[in-house]
Amino acid sequence: MAESLQGLSIQAALHEAQVEFVVALPDIVTCEELLWPITRENSFRLVNVCKEDEGVSICAGMSYAGKRAVLLMQHTGFLDSINAIRVMGMDYQLPIVMMIGLQGLEEDRAPSESAQNGVRIVEPILKSMDLRYLILNDDSDSLGISKEIDSAYQAPHPLVFLVPRLGKIE
Repeated sequence: MAESLQGLSIQAALHEAQVEFVVALPDIVTCEELLWPITRENSFRLVNVCKEDEGVSICAGMSYAGKRAVLLMQHTGFLDSINAIRVMGMDYQLPIVMMIGLQGLEEDRAPSESAQNGVRIVEPILKSMDLRYLILNDDSDSLGISKEIDSAYQAPHPLVFLVPRLGKIE
């Protein structure tokens, strides 16, 4: 059985990458294991948003000001935010780092094989936009988070981490 992805390993990687701000719209995939523990920790500054494209704008502004931020959102919010990501991330080349929860992804399937249309189309959209992305399936995948965030800020370019599920696989 594969080692499950834990929120604590993601938090550690965000610390290592010197992320200061977590911009978030609560989603069912990341809340319990990642967002709620972050709210109880004093080392990140949490910025709650009402809409995901608002979060994209805030992360873009933070990066422009030399601050590191990560946007936590669900895949439906990503789909709603494509134009903001295109303009600020791609056209203006700002390092907007996003962690996208794939709500509804079946346990035995890859995102590209999901029966859920909204989940299944995320990867093709990322590819067509030429957005760098990684899928975080287990704790070993979280080992590269810090390096990828550093690369996104140095390049600069947007970066997406897809989060199929957090917590124990039963």
